[in-house]
This record gives sequence, C-alpha cells and structure tokens, in this order.
Amino acid sequence: MFDFLKKKPKEPIPLFESLVTDMHCHLVPGVDDGARGSDDTIACLQDMKKVGFSKVICTPHYQYPRYPNVEEDILELYGMLQKDIKKMDLVHGIELVGVAGEYRIDSGFQQRIEDNKFLLVDGKYLLVELSLHQQAIGIEEILFKLQMKNYEIILAHPERYPYFSSRSPHYSRLKDMGIYFQTNVLSLSGFYGEQPRQKAFEMIEDGWIEFLGTDTHNTLYTQALMDATHDKRVQKMMEKYGHKFLNSKLTKPESLKKKF
Repeated sequence: MFDFLKKKPKEPIPLFESLVTDMHCHLVPGVDDGARGSDDTIACLQDMKKVGFSKVICTPHYQYPRYPNVEEDILELYGMLQKDIKKMDLVHGIELVGVAGEYRIDSGFQQRIEDNKFLLVDGKYLLVELSLHQQAIGIEEILFKLQMKNYEIILAHPERYPYFSSRSPHYSRLKDMGIYFQTNVLSLSGFYGEQPRQKAFEMIEDGWIEFLGTDTHNTLYTQALMDATHDKRVQKMMEKYGHKFLNSKLTKPESLKKKF
C-alpha cells in the first residue's frame, strides 16, 4: 500500500573504472569459500562491471588443510569456467583475464616454497595472506626466501590483521623489503568493521598500498561493492589516490606464466 514511500536502491556508479582490473577475487566455482557455480560467477561479474571493472583475475585460496588446492586442477577448472561463460553469453564488457592464487602462509607453506609451484597474478606477483586470527612467526624470513627465488610479493589485505596496527614496525620492515600491499575495497566501506576501515584509509594515506582488490566471494560482496560506490569517503579516496594504484598496469592473459 505504501510502496511509493520505499526508497529505491541507488544505481551503482563506475567508481573503480580507473583501476581497470580486479586482481583479488574468488570466482572459480567450487574450490574455496567463493562462487558455488558458474551462475554465481556470472552474477558477480555483472555487478563488478557496474562499479567500473573491465578485467578480473581470479585468486582462489591455497590454504592447508582447509583448501588443499593444486595448481594444475585450478588451471583446468578455470578453463572450464571460461568456456561456460562464453557458452552462456551473459557477460559483456568485463572479462576474466587470468587465474592466480591467494596463498596462506601456514604449516604447509614451506613445502610450497620447496616445490616452487605457484600461480602468479599477471605472471609476475605472488599474492600471499596471513592468518586473520593469530600472528605467525618468521614471516619476514619466509618472504625473504621467496624474494631469493625472484618472486615479487603482494601481501593481501594488511588492514585485516588485528594483531598489526596500520603503522606497525612489522609492516614498515616489509615495505623496506619491497613487499607490495593490497587493500580490500570493502574494508574502506566498513564491510569488515570499523578497525579495518580506519587502518585501510591510514595505510593508503601513508602511501603503503599499491593495489586495491574486491576480494569478491559472492553477490553479498558485490552488493556491498555497489553500495560502496556511494560512500563519500571512498569517493574522495578514489578521486585523490585512484590513479596511483597499480591495478591498471596489469596486462592481458598472454602474460600469465606458470612458475612450474
């Protein structure tokens, strides 16, 4: 009866168009806590296009023992996903341009280093994450080992680790080592809480963040992403710093190289 009083949801705006590429999301179906099927992936891609992205690199979890993914299997499933999307012909103006991984530094990570088997973002960057709950020991030494193997390293969402402040000396040492940092767009809109939000803005303002990623898992995330395009503080951040992020430098799938 009073439907006319209900506010219509605002249409998203292409706020993140200057980034071009989302380099962190979980849209390979059925391999982690992200998309369940191709339909989920397609729905997410359609939403991501609305906020300005035109390219997407998938980064499924590699986490022992929860997600013991194998690179060869992920490549095969990613190829199947591409075929499904092409067959359904429902996604336009945005494309999958590569598959890499988000590698948890955990009890199984040392074996990964020894095996030297990683899928890289744009054939160049190794995306790693830490525990969201407990500080691990020896992170700097582990990352140094990877650098000695000529990996360029991106630390995923440093604002989400509750045991480090935005200006932690640990982070300062990682920056001195040449580690890149990637912040989640949704941290900036408060999706993960107020503490990650404040830390994310502080780190961007301090010049410590080189990449933004959506970390999209499903349409709950993309709905929040669309809502974030109307967040005034996020808008001001993109206006001031959007051109500084390195997302737009990421290239096409031909540059994707396997490290095994």
